[in-house]
Amino acid sequence: MVGGRGERGYRAAGRRRARASTAILVAVVALAALSAQPSGANSGGGTSVGAAKRSQRAHRAQARRGAANVLAGRAMWIWELQFAEGGNVNKIISEAHRWGIGTLMIKSSDGINFWSSQFSPQLVSAFHRGGLRVCAWQYVYGDHPVTEAYKGAEAVKDGADCLLIDAETQYEGKYIAAQTYIKRLRDLIGPRFPVALAGFPYVDFHPAFPYSVFLGPGGAQYNMPQMYWKDIGVSVDTVFAHTYVYNTIYRRRIYPLGQLDNRPAAHQIFRFRQLSRAYGASGISWWDWQEATHSGWNALSRPAGSLKGYIPDRTMASISKGSKSDLVVWAQEHLISAGYKIGVDGGFGASTQAAVRGFQTAHGLTDDGIVGPETWGALLRYPPVKVVFGAQANATSAALARASRVRGTVLHEPVPVSARQPARRDEVRAAGGAGHPRHG
Repeated sequence: MVGGRGERGYRAAGRRRARASTAILVAVVALAALSAQPSGANSGGGTSVGAAKRSQRAHRAQARRGAANVLAGRAMWIWELQFAEGGNVNKIISEAHRWGIGTLMIKSSDGINFWSSQFSPQLVSAFHRGGLRVCAWQYVYGDHPVTEAYKGAEAVKDGADCLLIDAETQYEGKYIAAQTYIKRLRDLIGPRFPVALAGFPYVDFHPAFPYSVFLGPGGAQYNMPQMYWKDIGVSVDTVFAHTYVYNTIYRRRIYPLGQLDNRPAAHQIFRFRQLSRAYGASGISWWDWQEATHSGWNALSRPAGSLKGYIPDRTMASISKGSKSDLVVWAQEHLISAGYKIGVDGGFGASTQAAVRGFQTAHGLTDDGIVGPETWGALLRYPPVKVVFGAQANATSAALARASRVRGTVLHEPVPVSARQPARRDEVRAAGGAGHPRHG
């Protein structure tokens, strides 16, 4: 929502944005004046800078102490603040409490542009004082990963309780950009600050997406797949089964992200909540405030209860010879950690198959050369080796294996050949997230 700063996406008329931005700032100032507590000589009607800074430090410390608690409960995504209750902070706080929302997930940047008019220390402090947690989310493209990392860190500095990475089709195949972004981000915010990846739910649709980087060593601790069943064109049960069968393999706690956009039926929203509990999720979030209908708000807030006798799908997807995907990258990283000398190329060839057979034999498993649920279960007990990708993926699998060399705990490899695989489909494209929403 930063007018005149060159962000990507659609733009509304300049006057309307200026009026909305002014309204938001006025609301923040008014809320600060109402909630400020007099103290000593500084007993005026405003909020002191020191108090705001203490609030930011306290919430960051709380996030670090209990990262999982930041994502627990019910959360709502806000794409553009002016379209959430007209940007009125008091109304947003009131409505959030009315519907049982404990966390707001507010867009803080788009690519290289920070949205300071809707994400600032003053705004975050106002929501904190209103009893709400605030997570920042940034849409990243991978063209300028270092700058994008700095924009994420800026939101953390502004008091965000957690950071959400919305990485989608623009990041397909960009392993080097992903690792550059993650490394710089962690250098800036530290290794423990809570970060979640909010990406594609169907891993098998995106063989070139660097899940193993975003969710790998030093990456996001949490996984928040965009499980938009109506946009995908499947049932709520199907989106859960498909998402979990693949995402569970990356061993990050999953917090389902459901949809209120595109007017889903109330019974589907209710079912989504029930299944999130059945699958063991301690928190759930919704996309997004500005597109939610009254029926949707009702469906996400009324008591859901538990599904008696429901057995969630706990299996893990299989990969075998001929597969080319990030799941193969992930398997190879674990096989190397288990002691097998292979390359990390994302291609399930003869050497990877031989390593899988050897691993299966050593662990008393059926030596069929297929990485299925039982093999994944044993393989994932080993930590993945850390890989630094730094060359073009133009070598054969055998050459990659010969070139692979472990230096301490870091493996240096060319970009996986799987990074060139096309996506089957962008299943969440209709929901948006990049740039500004289109209105009128």
